[in-house]
Amino acid sequence: MEIYKDLSNKASQEFEKLLNSQLSKVQIEEGKIIEGKINKITEKYVFLYIENLKSEPVIDIQEAKSILGENLKEGSKIPVLIESLENKSGEVVVSASKAKKIVGWESLVKSYENDEIVMGRITQTCKGGAIVEHIDTGSLMFLPGSQISDSPMKSKDISNLMNEPMKFKLIKLDRMRGNICCSRREVISSFKKEDKAKVVSQYKVGDIIKNAQVKGFSSFGAFFSTGDLDVLTHLQELSWSRIDSPDQILEIGQVVPELKVISVDMDKLQVGTSLKQMTDDPFNNIQNYELNKIYKCKVMKLADFGAFVELEPGLTALLHQSQLSWTKKNASAKKMFKLHEMIDVMIQEIDETKRRVAVSYKLTQENPYETISKLHPIGSVDEAEVVSKNEYALFVKFKDIDVECFQHVNDLTFSNNAEKELDKYKKGDKIKVQVMEIQTEEQKVRVSHRATLKDPFSFFADKEKLSEPVERLFHLLQTFNKDLERTGALLNQMLKMNLFTDWKIQLTDESGGKTNQIREIKGLLKINDAVFSDLSGPKLKKLNEIDGLELIFQQRLSQMNLENLISYTKIDSKPTAELSIKDKTVAKIKQKEAEELNTLVQGLLLDD
Repeated sequence: MEIYKDLSNKASQEFEKLLNSQLSKVQIEEGKIIEGKINKITEKYVFLYIENLKSEPVIDIQEAKSILGENLKEGSKIPVLIESLENKSGEVVVSASKAKKIVGWESLVKSYENDEIVMGRITQTCKGGAIVEHIDTGSLMFLPGSQISDSPMKSKDISNLMNEPMKFKLIKLDRMRGNICCSRREVISSFKKEDKAKVVSQYKVGDIIKNAQVKGFSSFGAFFSTGDLDVLTHLQELSWSRIDSPDQILEIGQVVPELKVISVDMDKLQVGTSLKQMTDDPFNNIQNYELNKIYKCKVMKLADFGAFVELEPGLTALLHQSQLSWTKKNASAKKMFKLHEMIDVMIQEIDETKRRVAVSYKLTQENPYETISKLHPIGSVDEAEVVSKNEYALFVKFKDIDVECFQHVNDLTFSNNAEKELDKYKKGDKIKVQVMEIQTEEQKVRVSHRATLKDPFSFFADKEKLSEPVERLFHLLQTFNKDLERTGALLNQMLKMNLFTDWKIQLTDESGGKTNQIREIKGLLKINDAVFSDLSGPKLKKLNEIDGLELIFQQRLSQMNLENLISYTKIDSKPTAELSIKDKTVAKIKQKEAEELNTLVQGLLLDD
């Protein structure tokens, strides 16, 4: 059986309209805060009545007491958060503490947006500050240590402030995380600001403050108390001299006779002062100093790039690293000098516009590159010590002067194994060298070990000392080498023209008649007659221009002579034999020489 609601019935429509009007008065939904009336109180629980709920919500009595306190009684009202309209047991679940937290957060958000002061009490300390409880809502806020007071204070030193109602300003609010930061310092400062503004307004630039007392130091200056105001003097305004910290010239509690007001900032309520401007500017005395003159000065500050030195109190000059040493490229002022040490310097530059003075330490010392030219002039030979080396050179020093000299690897030996020779040397080794070059301006000295050694080719260097036979041999070798190059180039061209062929000869018998025996000469070529006879006029002309015809003639002559010699080897050796060319006796050959010649020629012939 099914029952259907007849919505067309007029009575039903009226009833639905009446029901909706009643429900619309109080909208009940999860996540909403609704005020509940205490209906009943037991030892453990508080029962609430909320209109239009089907069951009676219950909260813990301790939760109710933490919110209402002495006002906890039947009939009292308490805000609660509807967490669930129906749990597994069919009951409504509410929370008074969560409702209080939400209401408190909304209240703090409104105060933050309106830049309002709120009341709170410090309940406990924590890392970096303290926890503040908002008195009206119980919400917790974070109080950074720097915001506890307008004077330096640690969170451990605030026992006298614990649980005392105080005013706080909300300085930061994170809606996503639900975090709030507050400040007690801002509240204190705001009360003082009006009074401080009146004091600051009394000062103007140029005023002289009498008997100010040193109150404190910072990395950027010193604070002085004038009685009604603390003023700041920056580090560079404390002294004409270069200082690193205020305590170099001042002490806490010290009274200075006069301070000069140099700035007034009404926005920041700050007054800037100067101590150094109460004395004469020492740079006005720069006229007493001359360029290129040497003066004694005090080392005031050491840095990686050099040092600052004081010519007189308040008159400081820069000693750059490049002006520390003649020989050390990366000289360190920190290693060379001590603070407040007196040293000699030479003034290099005075720039009155930029108030800058540049000095040099090395110019007060003798230039070692000028000294070495006196002690070790070009051409002199002496022993030096290896101080370092790289892949292509040695760096050596003479014992009497601190100058590194350059010894190139190619100046170590006459052999072709210079790199191998370089490997033999290590730091501390002694080496004999000759000074080859001194460049004073460029600060370079070049030496050579090879120059101290005997040149293996020096025998040929002085032709006047050579005997006539040796000189002729020397000249002959030079000519021979040139002819070899010329002949080799000509031979390559003729080979490309196919003008040479293997050298084969027909042997003759003892009577001089030709035989059928053909011999090939090892490693020798002869003129290719077939190719040579077919050469055209232009090719013959070109061949003649490069001396090719002369070479062909010489080769023809050599061929004829060798054929005669080979023929001669077939003749029985005799004590005295004749070497015949074209039936003419040209020489007499002894038996021993004939045997040697026979052996030589036989070696040119291939075996049968």
